[in-house]
Amino acid sequence: MTTAEKTLFTVLRADAPPVPSLPPFGQFIGGQFVASTSTEKVDVVNPATEEVLTQVPAGTAEDVDAAVEAAVAARDAWAATTPRDRSAVLLRIADIIEANREAFETLEAANTGKPAAVAEDDISSAIDTFRFSAGAARAYSTLGSDDYAENHTSVIHREPVGVVGVITPWNYPLLMAAWKIAPVLGAGNTLVLKPSEQTPLTTLKLAELIADEVPAGVLNIVTGPGRVVGNRLSEHPRVDLVAITGSVGSGQKVAAAAAGSVKRVHLELGGKAPVVVFADADLEAAAKGVRSAGFWNGGQECGAACRVLVHESVADKFTGLLVKEISEITVGTPGAEDAEIGSMISKAHYERVLAALDDVRKDGHTIAVGGNAIEGPGYFIEPTVITNVPAQAPITSNEIFGPVVSVETFSTDEEAVERANETIYGLAASVWTKDSARSLTVPRKLDFGTVWVNSHLVIATEMPWGGFKGSGYGRDLSSYALDDFSRTKHVMYNRG
Repeated sequence: MTTAEKTLFTVLRADAPPVPSLPPFGQFIGGQFVASTSTEKVDVVNPATEEVLTQVPAGTAEDVDAAVEAAVAARDAWAATTPRDRSAVLLRIADIIEANREAFETLEAANTGKPAAVAEDDISSAIDTFRFSAGAARAYSTLGSDDYAENHTSVIHREPVGVVGVITPWNYPLLMAAWKIAPVLGAGNTLVLKPSEQTPLTTLKLAELIADEVPAGVLNIVTGPGRVVGNRLSEHPRVDLVAITGSVGSGQKVAAAAAGSVKRVHLELGGKAPVVVFADADLEAAAKGVRSAGFWNGGQECGAACRVLVHESVADKFTGLLVKEISEITVGTPGAEDAEIGSMISKAHYERVLAALDDVRKDGHTIAVGGNAIEGPGYFIEPTVITNVPAQAPITSNEIFGPVVSVETFSTDEEAVERANETIYGLAASVWTKDSARSLTVPRKLDFGTVWVNSHLVIATEMPWGGFKGSGYGRDLSSYALDDFSRTKHVMYNRG
């Protein structure tokens, strides 16, 4: 361990608040919790303490089949409801989450190790997602009915696709469920959702609390491993579309399984977001931006500001500012006052991040701050900044998905754009500059679905979220999400 790597961080520990009543044990199918066909169970762990909170069923293909059957049975009646009726249901779901906010925040923090501020933001964003989708469900905009061929009147119908299979990740359990459930239901579909087996509790709690508000079979939830439950959802012949938020590898498996039945696929996958800092940028603001956006949720965020490209003329100054910012980050358990970041999600992921840091050392890069596990219970890793990273080093392209930011330099605008685009990912990026012309031209050259200028990781429910290249296709949030979970039918009437 070098001098720079000496441990600077400790974990602020607080007495864990009592976990609210856990959701029922079982699969949520046809409007109620039922026993799984499997007797196998999966431990659900609090990663900040390593304590087992509960167990959930390791679901089977038969569980998925039963859930899909329930969704098919409910499909036509739900599709026949009016947008106003579906909107009212989504608004009621939002109200239920709001009324039970404290329970959701506490449960989410306990299941993920998130600090209170992150859990609170997650729940607020989930509420906003349902409320936005409630409005968007009533405001489709399509091509107007008219005669586009002589004596023939064309009408465009927007229809639900049918039954949607949804696979959500562990980093934002309830929020990512909301990003899918709200537009899927708003567009008139029924669905079967598989939450991460590591973090199913808030999704199951939602099902428990809204069971009387959503018609039976419209929303179904099956817990279990991806290789079983996720694969069956993806290949199921009666699932019309499958949507996943997850890693590139998981998305590839879903797309391959879906190909057999030629169903539509919606992929929101990984990222390696470049932060391009030009010489004229406000360096203090950029450093603070990376502190916030690079380490939000412990860096377990597909849009995290994890790869800084800074102009060589200001690299030393910027790096000094960044290291100072990161040295001041507080690490803590849920409930610890002022904690900014919490634990990694699991022992396995904790070990993957530490292995990536070992590779950084082997590659000879400089760890300017952090780089170590933090002693004590829980899967905590120090906020880390890696400097003097050469072009095309593995860390510039490998998604670590932890509290790790790398810094590399560039000489010209053209080089900055080329280097930013060389990653396989295309989810998000940011540009930091005071030059108005550059702020307009550079984002257009970056091959990413979202590009921020002088900020990073600011999300608006009204705006679409999704990527290019290896980051997938399809859009979450905004009215584009409802488009993605709809199909277009053209009916032409001969008036001649």
